[in-house]
Amino acid sequence: MTTTLYGIPNCDTVKKARTWLADQQHDFTFHDFKKQGLARETVASWLKQVPREVLVNKKGTTWRALSDERKAAIVDDEAAIALMLENPSIIKRPVLDKDGACSVGFSDAQYQHLFNT
Repeated sequence: MTTTLYGIPNCDTVKKARTWLADQQHDFTFHDFKKQGLARETVASWLKQVPREVLVNKKGTTWRALSDERKAAIVDDEAAIALMLENPSIIKRPVLDKDGACSVGFSDAQYQHLFNT
C-alpha cells in the first residue's frame, strides 16, 4: 500500500492533511510539487479520476493572476495539464494518491472514509 500526498508545505490545508495522516499513523510520502516538480503522466492520471474543474483551483491567487486569454485557453485536459505543469500552485491542494486512487482537498470525514477509520 502506497500513499503519496502532493502539495506545498506552507499550505494550511496540506498541513492539516499531513497532521491527520501522522496522527492516524498512516505511512505516506510527501511530494512538494513546487520543489520536486510534477511529471506529465502524474497530472494526466489525476485527470482520469478527477475533473479538471476540481483539480484546477480557480479560487486562488494564481488563477486570478492569469490573463483572461490564458484562462479562456483551458478548454480541455491537455491545456489544463500544460497549465498545471507550468504553474503547480494552481492545483487544488492537497492531492492524495492512495494506491493509485486520487482524492483532492482535505476534510476529516473525507480522509476517514478513504482510510476506513
